Amino acid sequence: MRISGPGNLSGVQSRPAAKRNKKSGATFSTEEPTESARSGTVAGSGAVHGVDALLSLQEIDDPLVGRKRAVKRGHDMLDALEAMHAALLAGNVPGERLERITQLISMRAPSGDPSLEAMIDDIELRARVELAKLGRFPA
Repeated sequence: MRISGPGNLSGVQSRPAAKRNKKSGATFSTEEPTESARSGTVAGSGAVHGVDALLSLQEIDDPLVGRKRAVKRGHDMLDALEAMHAALLAGNVPGERLERITQLISMRAPSGDPSLEAMIDDIELRARVELAKLGRFPA
């Protein structure tokens, strides 16, 4: 059966009314009970407690998040250095590339991993040397 829109019931056919055997045991009744049950009043919801605690937990950085940020920053810095080297070989280094490297150097955030920090330090030192060769000295 395919339904292609509201009200379109192509392919649906009604069945002829089945003959009921009056001797069968169970029947379905739609009679309502004589007394309808009253629903009770809904109690108000209690005050929300602990929202401050949840918000403070969200502010705590996961150590893996800091590590991922540092790794991404290192990769971005290496990519920017590679693009700068390609531009140097072509004979023209756009100022935007140098600004991007300067910006990446200033975005330093601790990762909590000493070996990763040492690797990022080496990448950052290489970037500072390349910028110094071109007369740029980031803070």
